Amino acid sequence: MSDIVTLRRILHENRTIAVVGLSADWFRPSYFAAKYMQEHGYRIVPVNPRYPEILGETCYPSLSAIPFKVDIVDVFRKTADVLPIAEEAVAIGAKCLWQQIGVINEEAQALALRNGLDSVVDRCVKIEHARLFGGLNWAGVNTRVISAKRPRQLSY
Repeated sequence: MSDIVTLRRILHENRTIAVVGLSADWFRPSYFAAKYMQEHGYRIVPVNPRYPEILGETCYPSLSAIPFKVDIVDVFRKTADVLPIAEEAVAIGAKCLWQQIGVINEEAQALALRNGLDSVVDRCVKIEHARLFGGLNWAGVNTRVISAKRPRQLSY
């Protein structure tokens, strides 16, 4: 599911993002993407057993250890590691499994879809948010979103 309407709906309706594999290193792509989403009003839930806290949020060792509802499970792990994460996302009642750029596990995607989750593959949540809700076009990047209207910002 990577059409503009679906991506916009997912990012508009879902405000809590569990980032599996989030690094505490500021120069890592996972940190950069999570920080951007946090600064745009999303609740970031770090999932990495190596750290007690990232971005001022409690870090959890697994999805099942999170004591509250998660909307999007954003995966920054190797493709081979995604299926168990998808199974856990289904078990906790997440609404979307999001595999980052370069992460393409078709088995995990099929599992998510069979269980009623939205599934996004090989896309960056930060890039899609900036592309669809204004940001990238101001830098001269072709977002492939053509409209005479200014992009509607998400309410925070």
